[in-house]
Order: sequence, then structure tokens, then C-alpha cells
Amino acid sequence: MSALFSPLTLRGLTLRNRIGVAPMCQYSAVDGQANDWHLVHLGAFATGGVGLVISEATAVLPEGRISPADLGIWSDAHVPMLRRITDFIHAQGAVAGIQLAHAGRKASTRRPWDGGGMVSEADGGWPVLGPSATPFAADYPVPHVMSGADITAVIEAFASGARRALAAGFKVAEVHAAHGYLLNEFLSPLTNDRRDDYGGSFENRIRLTCEVAAAVRAVWPDEAPLFVRISATEWANGGWSLEDSVQLAVRLAALGVDLIDSSSGGNVAHQQIDVRPGYQVPFAARIRRDAHVPTAAVGLITEAAQAEAIVANGEADLVLLARELLRHPRWALEAAHALGATGDWPSQYLRARLRPS
Repeated sequence: MSALFSPLTLRGLTLRNRIGVAPMCQYSAVDGQANDWHLVHLGAFATGGVGLVISEATAVLPEGRISPADLGIWSDAHVPMLRRITDFIHAQGAVAGIQLAHAGRKASTRRPWDGGGMVSEADGGWPVLGPSATPFAADYPVPHVMSGADITAVIEAFASGARRALAAGFKVAEVHAAHGYLLNEFLSPLTNDRRDDYGGSFENRIRLTCEVAAAVRAVWPDEAPLFVRISATEWANGGWSLEDSVQLAVRLAALGVDLIDSSSGGNVAHQQIDVRPGYQVPFAARIRRDAHVPTAAVGLITEAAQAEAIVANGEADLVLLARELLRHPRWALEAAHALGATGDWPSQYLRARLRPS
């Protein structure tokens, strides 16, 4: 039996296999609203046989968007179209998840194909927030240092976003604390130089992430899993480390977090990443082993045998793919064939089902 195609149960939810879609920003929303692009984009992965489809980073506040074209969940008006998408995903036998996010100092930027960099307020941008007043890079906006009231508002926005996500039909919630966005900025000693209860010591720097996770867990159903995505290392001297990630994972698990989605980098422009196939898998394996919490592995996982080995060897409980699924939306069905497992082909596509050789 294939380990990759064995079911995974977290709380009261069972995924049909261990393959998931990692959040991938589409920069295709207007005023935070999902549209037909998102339906077709996410729906294709569900028909392609994956177990879990996680939406792109979905902003809990308008100023928490990476770009003006990001998805949002700060308004009840966002719920109906998202519900249409989750209904379709679930009808295909997959599970819909949502990544709740706030971009912090990396907000108010142009879409990648528009060149990136800051969007000025005159061109539709907005003031950005962060733990400290240091911009991500020279062409990024300078953040306003968050007050206590700002922090409270963000925590409440994550909880409200989770309530709307539930109304929209999502069955998994993921808190985005990676890639240099707001929560990651608070975690890192390289980007958090505060001298209050949210800066300085490790305990203070993890406080906001823990408070957000607790707030989301409080409104998220007991039977529904909660994930947190972290950057397990910053790839920069003096920054957040894998050892820090293990300690954070222990704290988050105690708060009711069910899985740590183990990515890396993105918080500082001077990072030096050692990119190679499966380069982030050891982070998931270490956190799983030492924090005793389920993990997801991500990053240049492209081959069926590679993904199978990750799960079979106990390095992670779930494998999340991104760019490889953009290239091959039915990767899971092809992987099932390669591994001799049974893939969940839609009835409409059975005529094309791969047969054992």
C-alpha cells in the first residue's frame, strides 16, 4: 500500500490522501473578491485527485493584502463566492482549506508581473504596518510601528476571518506565519526590535503568533483542523532558527494547532537559500520528531517516488505541492498510477484513466 495515498485523519477530518495544494497567490481578485479564475484554478486541483486544496493567502484586513489584487475575507461580502468554490472542491472528494494572512510590511506592493515594489497611496496603495519601522527592501514601503490597539485589531481580524471562512465552507484553516509577512516579522529578531511585550525575548516575539492561533482555535470547530505555516529558518545569520521553530511548534500544539506547515525564508532580502530538490523536507522532519506534532513538507517536491518516501519514512504527514501542480494539475492521479495506488478519478474522466502497466 502506498503511504502517500493512505488517508490522513486530523481531529474529525479525514483527507483521502497525503497530497495537498500549497497556497499560491493568484493576484486576480478585485476588492478581495474571489471570481471564476479562483473557481477554475482551485477546482482543477480537486478534480486532479489531491486530498487538500488550500487557498492563497487571504487577507483578514484590507491593509493586510500583499497587493491590491489579493483575496480577502474581511467582509461578509466575500463569503458567497468562496462558498461556491468550497462546494465544488468538496463535491470532488477533496477538502477545502484557507490560509488566513496579513502581509505586514510586505503589503501594498505590485503584482509580480507588474514589476513588484511599492504601490503608492496615490496609485491605490495604503499605509503598511509592522513590528518595527524597517522596510523589507528599498522599494518597499516603510511600515508604521504597530500600537497595542493595532495588535488587538489584528488578532480580532484573524478570528473574524476564521468565522467567515467557516461560513464559506472551509474545513481547514491555516494561519500564515511565514515568508516575511506580519506574524513572521514579529517572530524574527532581525525584524522585531520592539521593547514591549511583543519584542525582545523569544517568549515576547512568539506572543502574537500564539495569540492569533489561540483566537482562531477559539472560533474554529473542535472537529476541524488548524494549521500554522512557518518559515522554519530565515537563511540569515542571527535570525529565526530551526531550534526556535521546534520550540514554537510545541507551544502551538499546546494551543490546539494540529499541523505545522514547514516552509522557510522570505523575511529578509539578504537571505541565502540552499535550494535543491526537497531542501525544506528536513525542517518538517525535525519539527515532527522533536515537537511531536504532525507536519507538512513543501519545496521542490516533484516526483511521485520522492513524495512517497517523505511520508513512508516519517519525515512529514502531508506533502504540499505548488509549482509542480501548476504544471501538472492532475499530478496526484499520475502519481497514483506510478505508485500502483488507486487514484480518485472524476467519473467524467474515467475514459482517460491510466491502467496498470
